[in-house]
Amino acid sequence: MLNLMMPGNPRYQPKSLQPYFGYDYLYQPAVKVELAVMRTLGEMGVIPAADIALLTQEVVEKLLLISTTEVDKVEKEITKHDVRALVRLMMQEVLPEPLRRWVHIPLTSYDPLDTARSLQFVEAHSMVVRLHMRKAISDLADKTEEYASTVQIGRTHGQHALPITVGFWLATILNRLVSNAREMDRFASGLVGKISGAVGAHNAQVGLGLFANKNGELFENLVLAKLGLNRAFISTQILPPEPLAYYLFSVLMTLATLGQFGRDCRHLMRSEIGEIGEPFAKGQVGSSTMAQKRNPMTFENIEGTYLKSKAEFGKVLETLVSEHQRDLVGSSLMRDFPVMVINLVLQLETLLREDKGQSFIRRITVNEAALERNFALSDDTVLAEPLYIALQMAGYSGDAHEIINRHIVPAAIAGDCDLTSVIENHLEHQPKLAAAWANIPAQVKRLLRNPERYIGDAKEQALAVASSAREFVRS
Repeated sequence: MLNLMMPGNPRYQPKSLQPYFGYDYLYQPAVKVELAVMRTLGEMGVIPAADIALLTQEVVEKLLLISTTEVDKVEKEITKHDVRALVRLMMQEVLPEPLRRWVHIPLTSYDPLDTARSLQFVEAHSMVVRLHMRKAISDLADKTEEYASTVQIGRTHGQHALPITVGFWLATILNRLVSNAREMDRFASGLVGKISGAVGAHNAQVGLGLFANKNGELFENLVLAKLGLNRAFISTQILPPEPLAYYLFSVLMTLATLGQFGRDCRHLMRSEIGEIGEPFAKGQVGSSTMAQKRNPMTFENIEGTYLKSKAEFGKVLETLVSEHQRDLVGSSLMRDFPVMVINLVLQLETLLREDKGQSFIRRITVNEAALERNFALSDDTVLAEPLYIALQMAGYSGDAHEIINRHIVPAAIAGDCDLTSVIENHLEHQPKLAAAWANIPAQVKRLLRNPERYIGDAKEQALAVASSAREFVRS
């Protein structure tokens, strides 16, 4: 039975990534690199045609079945070296005798290992991450459009600020998701491989006549083309760390965006706010003792998944420096690099989890009664901003912000009335204020009595972001 455990906590491991990061599959991409090298040597005539013809599909399939557990056993008992253990299994257990001497020629260990790592991330991104991102973006775009006009009180510093719409809030998340998805695609396409030898200078290839074929095409390029990778412009025994680091940073940024969504939602789900609700499954409980509770469990987990991923990126930073052409310090750290991708896919699959044909995102509820109730808590004073600006623009010669802040707002709160009513009650005692008030256009005064209309272009921005997101998904 295969061991498909992936790096990280076994509680949080999406099965969709097992073909790429499952433990017993970890040497598959390295075998693919070794096979690409052998085929290239065959095309160059280095391996005789009769010998390379023995590399049949049946043999290839057996090679790809070599498990990490088998490699571990040979490494621990015999070679004390992982790649030599893999080579030994390929040579002694699977390959026909004429091909055995050609395994790992003219490579160093990190030619297949580093190239395989790039291949792992490229394939996982293409087959899982990219598809999940587009589905989540599409579902969130639907939600953004649906609530583009639904008024919500904006919040800064945990306090009521200015009116927005629910769609505008969702659009701020959606736009970040699209931006990060673009960056992940870009950096995934920039992942590279290397077939450059023990110090990166192609020593064996140049010295033994393997550097290029008769047409001048580089051996390294020919091998990597078979794997769908470009080569690093220059490398040491290991790949330059930046391409993978940038990709993993874009993954972390996406984790952070979803963490922002989780944080927003769990706060908006607070009992005293209640504007957002997450689906509550049949049989689900919110507390082991308080039967009335409906906890934001999913939103908490989504935010928490980002928090634990931050520490994982520290491992990436540690591998940006190595001694000279290579040391072994970073190799153990790099085994944990998939954790960030695993965590991101966990977030995405949580948000895409379906019930009765609808994803979790689509099943998030918006309580419009709570939105109206919360908005009403501040509707008397929420228009302090346009009131003070309108007064200054209408010619008020003093500090309109000061008089609104110190006098008008406290009076409105004390009298449980709107700001314009307080202003009008002060006009006979404030000639400069009265003059400015008289100069304010009638349509602005109407706005000042209808705070729910003071949403700027929140609706238009929400719809524009949703439209842009759909274009991205179609691309």
